[in-house]
Amino acid sequence: MIGLIDCNNFYVSCERAFRPDLDGVPVGVLSNNDGCVIARSNELKALGVEMGTPAFELKQLLRQHRIVLLSSNYELYGDMSSQVQRVLEEFSAGVEPYSIDEMFVRFDGFSPDQMHVHAQELFTKVRRFTHIPVSVGIAPTRTLAKLANRMAKKLPLSHMATAVSVSRRLW
Repeated sequence: MIGLIDCNNFYVSCERAFRPDLDGVPVGVLSNNDGCVIARSNELKALGVEMGTPAFELKQLLRQHRIVLLSSNYELYGDMSSQVQRVLEEFSAGVEPYSIDEMFVRFDGFSPDQMHVHAQELFTKVRRFTHIPVSVGIAPTRTLAKLANRMAKKLPLSHMATAVSVSRRLW
């Protein structure tokens, strides 16, 4: 079995790890030249701000102090990705990075119930040691793990057990 660990709203979550004052605030991370939004918090998504929205179109919300826009910090994001990977490697048989915010994890030798518990532990450990929220999808193939993860992302963080149960239905 293969798990896909996907960091939620990764760039924003990295910023929030060092700026807890941004929790619950609509936050966007801007492209290299601060031209457009490349990452959004759930709160910013709820305001209808789309990926790629030009920053100048958000000046009114910014002036009203309804949103926070941050310049991208790729060094921070790379370091945080490495930290997430180290946590996963400590608690997993094998980790294969897929992107800066997604990693496949092997679940060899686990019974279905053990996989469920192990996925919950990975979820908790990553959050505890990095402050990055993640979604976990488990399935027999990478493609199905990606699909299971997409389903898990739709659930609130408090429903981690349900998210793992949903992904179990795929196998």
